[in-house]
Amino acid sequence: MTANTLPADPYWSRLEDHWEAVDRQDPVVWGDGSGPWPAPQLASYAEDGFQFSPALLSPAESARLLEQAEQLAASVDRRAAGVISEPGGGAVRSVFRVHREHEAFAQLCRDPRIVAAVRQILGGEVYIHQSRINYKPAFNGKEFFWHSDFETWHVEDGMPRMRAVSFSINLTENNEFNGPLMVVDKSHELYIRCVGETPDDHFQQSLRRQEYGVPSRDALQMLVERGRGIEAPKGGPGSATLFDGNTMHGSVGNLSPAPRTNLFLVFNSVENRLVEPFGGKPPRPEFLGERDVVPVSQL
Repeated sequence: MTANTLPADPYWSRLEDHWEAVDRQDPVVWGDGSGPWPAPQLASYAEDGFQFSPALLSPAESARLLEQAEQLAASVDRRAAGVISEPGGGAVRSVFRVHREHEAFAQLCRDPRIVAAVRQILGGEVYIHQSRINYKPAFNGKEFFWHSDFETWHVEDGMPRMRAVSFSINLTENNEFNGPLMVVDKSHELYIRCVGETPDDHFQQSLRRQEYGVPSRDALQMLVERGRGIEAPKGGPGSATLFDGNTMHGSVGNLSPAPRTNLFLVFNSVENRLVEPFGGKPPRPEFLGERDVVPVSQL
């Protein structure tokens, strides 16, 4: 591909045989700064690409949500769409679209403690692009390899701009032994074009082990060296990490006897709703990318 034939899309990816890092073309904070976060906290988030809260939810709230998550894992039909098993079968790895199916999680999506901060960052009304519970069973919960969610949302779902954020809410303790969420500081400032043409129905494999839309080793090393490195915001039940959709993140496997269960809520601006995927493939199923936009106030 030559310079004269490159698409106008600033976030194209998976079209070349080598990786490339390009500057982010969108703001990190879209609003005017008004909201619950004071200016220094908002500035810290904009600079680092994530913000950790050690006590977003109370212990009682976390316990109730964990009970719901455990009941869900025990009773869910593993053949259903949106239910993902660990690589090679076995335990439940992820359950998607929990905000549509379970009132406890829908209620959390409307919680002012969460929504007010999200609206402050994204500059207006938001909806749930994706919700899921990620389970890492004790001793053999598998890793989630490094990736930028936005690269996949853009290429495979059709999300136009970097105007989405994720809340990772710990329902169990996340420590250095059971595979906590890891983020690369300041990685949200660059967009990594990844290598490899996306296979048809890529999501069926990528949800178990992702091989396309992931950074090369050289790209990851560059991102780690230009920031403060890799950080793992560890904490007990109810702690949470809010991070930009383009922040590079991942997690290692769980070799400990303690399971790790996290709830992920992805908020997208209603002004950034999905269009046709930019990778030229049919859109992924709606449990991965909601196309029926319902503002959180109407959930």
